[in-house]
Amino acid sequence: MSQPINTRRRVIVGGTAALAAVGFPALIRAQADVIRIGHLTPRTGFLGPLGEFAVQAADMAVGELNAAGGVNGRKIELLKEDSVNPQTASTKAERMIERDKVACIIGEISSASCLTISQVAERTRTLFINTGGNSDELRGKSCKKFMFHIESQNSMYVKTCGRSLMAQGLVKGKKWFSLTADYAFGHDLLRVSKRFMSANGGDFSADKLVPTDATDFSPLLLEIRNAKPDLVISNLAGNQITSFLKQYSEFGLSFPVAGFGFDTALAWAAGPTNFLGTWPVVWHHMIDTPATKKFVADFTKLYGRPPENQAWGDYNAIKLTAQAMIETKSTDSVKLVEHFEKGAKFGLMKTREGYFRKADHQMMHEMYTVQALPAAEAKNKYDIFRSSAPVPAANESLEVIATTAEENECKMA
Repeated sequence: MSQPINTRRRVIVGGTAALAAVGFPALIRAQADVIRIGHLTPRTGFLGPLGEFAVQAADMAVGELNAAGGVNGRKIELLKEDSVNPQTASTKAERMIERDKVACIIGEISSASCLTISQVAERTRTLFINTGGNSDELRGKSCKKFMFHIESQNSMYVKTCGRSLMAQGLVKGKKWFSLTADYAFGHDLLRVSKRFMSANGGDFSADKLVPTDATDFSPLLLEIRNAKPDLVISNLAGNQITSFLKQYSEFGLSFPVAGFGFDTALAWAAGPTNFLGTWPVVWHHMIDTPATKKFVADFTKLYGRPPENQAWGDYNAIKLTAQAMIETKSTDSVKLVEHFEKGAKFGLMKTREGYFRKADHQMMHEMYTVQALPAAEAKNKYDIFRSSAPVPAANESLEVIATTAEENECKMA
């Protein structure tokens, strides 16, 4: 996308006189009347399959907003880029802000790239809403005034799934064998899961770091077979989860499986005969609310498949940003940050509204635990799990699954 933009701008700069003759001021006014939003997310690599859902959902959200008249009478223009890696994500974020004059940046899945984008956003005082990076560190010691998180943090995933594992008797006095993605997200998730186990009377028999480009899990599966753990824990990410599930099934291992990081698209890719275990999820396509049903129907009509949780994140991030712009009658990042910090409420297709917690800018909202169905019970290639009721329960604070004040190192500037 960058090449067409560069070419267009060279034409504008080089042909000012000619454009003036045909209404250059009108062109400038037209550009000023558009609200530009930058969208960065991985579209290649091991997170690429999730990024594809993110892009589709972002397009859908902007299309709906523009069809309804835009935001405060102005149409939205979505500038989309593949974030690729942390360094590239930082460069593209800076270009979007400095050159393209975006009002905000939305997206990302990699926690490492979220960090570099947030540094640019903080320096330029530009709103950044993280839709897929999970690490507690982004909400902790690396928190930023201009970064907000619709995606749940690792602690929320661990505490949500942990409730189910404790109910199944798989925590206290048990030994876990964990596989962890060897990058920022995985390291953070391993730290959080060890904290959970220590607090609840369990331990790890082994924890193994797995390179993000690993495709062959057979050596690790042999170690698991010999270790005979009470539970195998996945702290993997992206395509790693799909590859692990397929190979675990092929090996015929019978140890229970659970995961603390999860996207439903990765289960779909594994298929109903290979998907197994207990997993936490921020949202899924079978939630029984009118808003979820409409979103699923509209997305499926557009793209021929249901949305998964990354699609939910990017779609809702754009919609709530537009809502905040309407409520504040402004696109100014400082005003939007103030609005979020005052406790603005947002419908998120669940049973309760959510809000950004002022202390660390984490969205407080419900989560779910899903349990894989036996292949014979799966209705189709998408409805391959059963879901828990919302977590926390209706009589609990939304904040009980988030980091506590003692666990959180955020010192907001």
